[in-house]
Amino acid sequence: MTNSEGPYVKVHFRLEITDDWPPASVESLWAVDQGDGTARLDNTPWFVRGIACGDIVATEPDEEGVRWAGEVVRRSENCTIRLIVLRDGGSGAARQSVLNAFHDLGVCGEGIERFRMVALDVPPTVDLAKVRKLLNHGVAKEWWHMEEGCVTAQWRTASAD
Repeated sequence: MTNSEGPYVKVHFRLEITDDWPPASVESLWAVDQGDGTARLDNTPWFVRGIACGDIVATEPDEEGVRWAGEVVRRSENCTIRLIVLRDGGSGAARQSVLNAFHDLGVCGEGIERFRMVALDVPPTVDLAKVRKLLNHGVAKEWWHMEEGCVTAQWRTASAD
């Protein structure tokens, strides 16, 4: 698989499991090979902490050719926000309604049925205060639980009032 920027590759991240979470020890993300031992992530992570879509990470292939993530070389300034959808038991319709609400604010994401989750990719160009306000409203209404998987200084200073 390729695009105009380079071939797609899978980059693997080792995960630390605490109290049986996350449910896997490795997460792999699609990325665009930059041709210099780095790759630009083209997925929003479900479980990896401290990275976001668009980040460029160093990679190191193992003896079987599996590319393992190293340090972040350049941050995208995107944020990764994960939600466990509680409304309607996290049904497909409930997850889609969450995605639609955030899409209206310029935020992309995807849902996964198995864990009733939605992973959001929040670009720095959106109104972060509006996104935070909606996130906090949903937590207060018990529509979802929220985790900040990767946030920026700009995110932390955006007011949700």
